[in-house]
Amino acid sequence: MTQSTQTAGYALKELEKEAGMGAMGEETFAREVRCIDLSDFEQRKSEIADELWTAAVEIGFFQVSHHGIALDDIRQAFSMTEDFFSLPDDVKAQYPLARNAGWENKSQVRPSTRTPDQKESYQITRPLMGPLWPSEQELPAFKNTMLSFESQCWQLGMKLLSCFALKLGFAEHFFEQAHNPDQQTYQSTLRMLHYYATEQSEQGMWRAGAHTDFDCLTLLFQRPGQGGLQVCPGKDSESQQWTSIEPREDVITCNIGDMLMRWSDDQLPSNFHRVRSPLPGEYQGARYSLAFFCQANKDVEILGPQAKYPAISAEDYLQQRIQANFAKG
Repeated sequence: MTQSTQTAGYALKELEKEAGMGAMGEETFAREVRCIDLSDFEQRKSEIADELWTAAVEIGFFQVSHHGIALDDIRQAFSMTEDFFSLPDDVKAQYPLARNAGWENKSQVRPSTRTPDQKESYQITRPLMGPLWPSEQELPAFKNTMLSFESQCWQLGMKLLSCFALKLGFAEHFFEQAHNPDQQTYQSTLRMLHYYATEQSEQGMWRAGAHTDFDCLTLLFQRPGQGGLQVCPGKDSESQQWTSIEPREDVITCNIGDMLMRWSDDQLPSNFHRVRSPLPGEYQGARYSLAFFCQANKDVEILGPQAKYPAISAEDYLQQRIQANFAKG
């Protein structure tokens, strides 16, 4: 069974179980999501690599502190995100999602729920942007601000992936070369997300149904008070043991994606996560988040250190994952 088939199998089980649960208020399961301090990174790289590896193997999720992205820059990116989504829909519709860039609204239907995610998003993938940027008149300084933030995310992503490269026996800069932003084949993506405010009548609607990410590594930025993110390692999918991750603006939540799971010959698990709607008594307003997906350039070959799976290009792998994930949708 290929990794893609395995993940699709988990997705089908998730579809059957989550659709049958019918309730948003199930008890959550206490599970440690480790927070790893990246300070003095170069001097402590071996130690940090060990900590990242352990956290990733155990749950597939971890958080990082002292990561080098200034809090003011994160807040500015969130401010720009709010400004973008505040534009009228007919303005945003001028920049429609194509391939992996642009704006979409409630168009993503997860196999796990068969209903649209209750959100809108705008994706920035450098080589694909072309006419998809809002004008300076519509959003002054938007393009420069978000490109600068995307670059900082890339740098942090490559720093973390260099640790996984060392643990896998690859050259230290192996993944940095595989995610080259100077090439037209670059396909890492910064996704801005706006989950809609909820009404009590909408209880039971998922802001984002259960899924795994297709990339190597995801960096997620959240705002305090705007929770809902839950994780469930694949080994616990049968018992539906979900753990909530409370948002903090001083740390970044990270997770392993399907691409790195395959690249590691399944040593690093890509696990399920979802965003539930607020429960009665919780904050019902809008939720904003920022996600950066480290996805290898299209022409890069994915082959694990033990060659457990046949070599495949990153472009073909992503297409394979998309098709597998939505085959039951």
